[in-house]
Amino acid sequence: MQVIRITSSDSLKQAIKLAKDVIEQGGLIVYPTDTVYGLGADPFNVRVVEKIFLVKKRPKKPLPVLASSISNVLRICELDEIAIRLIRKFWPGALTIVVKKKEGVLPSIVTAGMDSVGIRIPNHEVALKIISACGGLLIGTSANISGHKPPRTAEEAIAELGDLVDLIIDSGPAPLGKPSTVVNLTVSPPVIEREGVIKAEDILKVLRT
Repeated sequence: MQVIRITSSDSLKQAIKLAKDVIEQGGLIVYPTDTVYGLGADPFNVRVVEKIFLVKKRPKKPLPVLASSISNVLRICELDEIAIRLIRKFWPGALTIVVKKKEGVLPSIVTAGMDSVGIRIPNHEVALKIISACGGLLIGTSANISGHKPPRTAEEAIAELGDLVDLIIDSGPAPLGKPSTVVNLTVSPPVIEREGVIKAEDILKVLRT
């Protein structure tokens, strides 16, 4: 396991290159986001996605995906008018939307066989550059053992996962320190499955307009 601390533009470039290499080789990275530190992998690589469940000691439930741009979001899912309204208000940011996935694109293990996927674009420069370099889409589950508190710092992620990952990128504490809010848009009316950084009342205001 390698740890790289981002302290300059040069170390950022090095971190991005290392992340790209690890992801392309089917490895696992821990990377900073705006909410908490994430455990990243290529969502199209079934073998490494299976490893995520082992590392996190997590039952096979759907894994969230982080994207670097709307064009990458549209590679794997469909967006209706409600989704677009929420995206315009809260992205990039701490809102995960659960939407219908496109058929035959994502491996079923990522979504636990469901026809939907949770996705967001984080509001974090380092995260966006890493995701972009790694193909525009990364698994974005929290870098912790299932049931434990999500890590706000690289040190907390190391304490949780240690040598079970290949690379840890440290850019200081995650700015928000709380998980994203999750809204399921595949049901009517939409359901707030987890209230995180963004308050439920703020989501409901947009849904009512």
